[in-house]
Amino acid sequence: MATPGAGERRETGDDAVTPMMRQYQEIKAANPNCLLFYRMGDFYELFFEDAAIASRALGIELTKRGKHLGEDIPMCGVPVHRSDDYLHKLIRAGHRVAVCEQTENPAEARKRGSKSVVARAVVRLVTPGTLTEDTLLDARSNNFLMAVFRAPSSTTNPGETFALAALDISTGEFLIAETQGADLAGEIARIAPGELIAGEELTGDQRLSAAARSVGAAVTSVPRTTFDSLAGERMLKAKLGVAVLDGLGQFSRAELATIGGLLAYVDITQIGAQPAILPPGRRGPANALVIDAATRSSLELTRSIGGGRQATLMSVIDRTVTAAGARELAARLSSPLIDPRAIGERLDAIEWLLQAPLLRASLRGALRSAPDLARPLSRLALGRAGPRDLKAVAVALCAAVELVRLIDAMVDQSGGLTGELALLRAALAATPDTLALELNAALAEDVPLLRRDGGFVRGGYREALDEHRLLRDQGRKVIAALQARYAEETGVRALKVRHNNVLGYFIEVSAANGEKLMAPPLNTSFFHRQTLANVMRFTTVELGETEVRIVQAGDRALAVELDVFDELAALVERHRPALSTCAAALGLLDHYCALAELAGEGGHVRPLVDDSRAFRIEGGRHPVVEDALRRGDGAAFIDNDCLLGESNGASNADGGNAPRILVVTGPNMAGKSTFLRQNALMVVLAQMGAFVPARAAHIGVVDRLFSRVGAADDLAGGRSTFMVEMVEAAGILNQATDRSFVILDEIGRGTATFDGLSIAWACVEHLHEVNRARALFATHYHELTALAATLDRAANVTMQVREWNDEIVFLHKVVPGAADRSYGIHVARLAGLPAAAVARAEQVLERLEGEERASGGAGLAADLPLFAAAADAAKAAKKGPSELEMALESANPDEMSPRQALEFLYRLRRLASGGPS
Repeated sequence: MATPGAGERRETGDDAVTPMMRQYQEIKAANPNCLLFYRMGDFYELFFEDAAIASRALGIELTKRGKHLGEDIPMCGVPVHRSDDYLHKLIRAGHRVAVCEQTENPAEARKRGSKSVVARAVVRLVTPGTLTEDTLLDARSNNFLMAVFRAPSSTTNPGETFALAALDISTGEFLIAETQGADLAGEIARIAPGELIAGEELTGDQRLSAAARSVGAAVTSVPRTTFDSLAGERMLKAKLGVAVLDGLGQFSRAELATIGGLLAYVDITQIGAQPAILPPGRRGPANALVIDAATRSSLELTRSIGGGRQATLMSVIDRTVTAAGARELAARLSSPLIDPRAIGERLDAIEWLLQAPLLRASLRGALRSAPDLARPLSRLALGRAGPRDLKAVAVALCAAVELVRLIDAMVDQSGGLTGELALLRAALAATPDTLALELNAALAEDVPLLRRDGGFVRGGYREALDEHRLLRDQGRKVIAALQARYAEETGVRALKVRHNNVLGYFIEVSAANGEKLMAPPLNTSFFHRQTLANVMRFTTVELGETEVRIVQAGDRALAVELDVFDELAALVERHRPALSTCAAALGLLDHYCALAELAGEGGHVRPLVDDSRAFRIEGGRHPVVEDALRRGDGAAFIDNDCLLGESNGASNADGGNAPRILVVTGPNMAGKSTFLRQNALMVVLAQMGAFVPARAAHIGVVDRLFSRVGAADDLAGGRSTFMVEMVEAAGILNQATDRSFVILDEIGRGTATFDGLSIAWACVEHLHEVNRARALFATHYHELTALAATLDRAANVTMQVREWNDEIVFLHKVVPGAADRSYGIHVARLAGLPAAAVARAEQVLERLEGEERASGGAGLAADLPLFAAAADAAKAAKKGPSELEMALESANPDEMSPRQALEFLYRLRRLASGGPS
């Protein structure tokens, strides 16, 4: 393992607590909830229980070091140069790590005595939400640290309200939001933090735990007193360098308390280092499309149900060429807008770029050379940057200059820019030219990862550095030149300058010539050092000074380079606001170019997004399924229309008299779920400001998007599949508004037929009469198609099929009407059900259908209360009028005498009671 620092002895045979082990125990006691990476030379060592944990998590050998209380001290270690790899594994396993570095040179410890210990201190706590190293992060995703705080209830705020604050330390992005308790899980899923912190009273909340678990976030408990609104206001002002917060918008006390908890945790983990943060942006239910956690999972926007990124909407629409562009795309996909004007501005930018394919190609080429600027800026602020971070700033600035040149050349030919692109061009043009020139003049073409490796300053930038490098790299030539000069000055042709580890550099001559050097006048320049059998050794003041310079040249060269690094880092820091703006502009431009590229490549169209209740999709396609087909056998995707909330094709503000709800029937495998999901994805794409895969699209802004598609249980929460389904359905019916868009698939299938049909029936009626939302309701309960006759804004559509030679062909086309049967047995055959089981199923089905026909339609549905009245009416119509009805029909009161009338009344009474007439 590692070699201890100066004065640090390895005790192996007794129980004596060495000074070094005492130091370790003190530092560990101050960081009890972390694995302690204790720096010893070229290794980080772990001891006791930390060593056992790390050994299991990392798969490395567990050794021992001395004894403590009669027991061996477990020990394991990792090389410093590979520590990032091991840190990544530990963080992914849910551990926190305290990094303890040597804070003094071992030589200083040696001066204090042989038993002195090298001073050490924890310089950083590494947690899942505070990572900054590229090796520990996904370049194309944000890594947010989120704080959650429950606001106190009051007369003005009687409900359960949560304030959220999220910071990506690696980029400086800062988000705040307020949300109701019902939307908390959805907001956590939207931001998808790497780590979530909350007070002790919240970390045990099942909703919070489930939401964190769904996105793979670690949950950290902090004292409730950490969430202090006054402290939050003070710290935010200090971080942003402002005297008042008025220019940043209005903050509630709950939001400031959450910010306080977040920034306090950052200070604790960064041990005094100050990350640069951007002004907080407000994203949440007030200005973004609300998508609950279940819907995000169902639609697989950025994360698949299995937890990966393959086959997600993000994976198939991502055409970005930079990490910053990918992060911006993911952020906008997760938080679609609800303001038609802002959406329109985004669409304008895409349309402009779509119409300029040559410029778009040139811009994407220039963007490919632009490094990720935000994360190097963050590491520079934290003091964790390396030469490559400075180089990234220089290259990014050069890319910004080239992008401005390309845009200006195009504008000269085609006219002005749209609003969004004009702002981006201005941000790129505002970058400081002098900074780029200075960085390029100072930095070599190829620079190392770490500062301590040196070699990153360009030759000729500092004269002193060039001299030190010359001595370091050409020491042999310098010594050879001295040897030649000394030989000439002394006349001793055989004079040699040699080196060993004891004397260092020395002059060696034969014993005979040595006498000459010891005689005047040479003895004033050459000083005798050593006499051996046949040779004598000398030195000079010049040789000694040269030796010192050569030996120290490397250290001095590195010291100069480190000074240059600090100067350049300070220069970058002075230009941070402009550089942060440039970093954001590079990501946004890449984002717009990528969406324009996608639109041109996939034949997507610009949607009309307004304040109406319309939903008109012509020739819509599911982008993920279409991509899978293209990558598979190349089959074409069958597009479909979806017309909701408009009248005769003319959009009205209130949706006209067109259907608000479509009841979708048809067999499994025919494409019902695909049809439902693709229309929900149209909402997301359109409102994030992207073109959509359709021939035409008109979408009235949706405030909340709901999806209940597929079956899943919650074993950790103790909920069955049907219970999960009902909880999600309840959330939809309780929260959907007349601006919402809802897709529901097979509601009620998880319980008994009568119960399930009743629930599905009631859900459709509630969506129609109470929520008044635009909805697609897929079902195998064909009885629900009767609702189209009783609900004025409901209609039936079905998945078209064809029967051919006793086989079923799924056409994947949505047509008006209702399915007559489900073709479930055919699907079972396709799935590989044994032939005997399929044949038996066909026999049972034939028998059940025969019994249903024999009962005159009074089968299962007749027993359901919802259909009882209709069934009774049907029976009555089939039997004809009753005897009582015929008696009333034949009576003529005007011709009856009083006695006849009295007898007729008695007769009617007997008939009504069931007696004989």
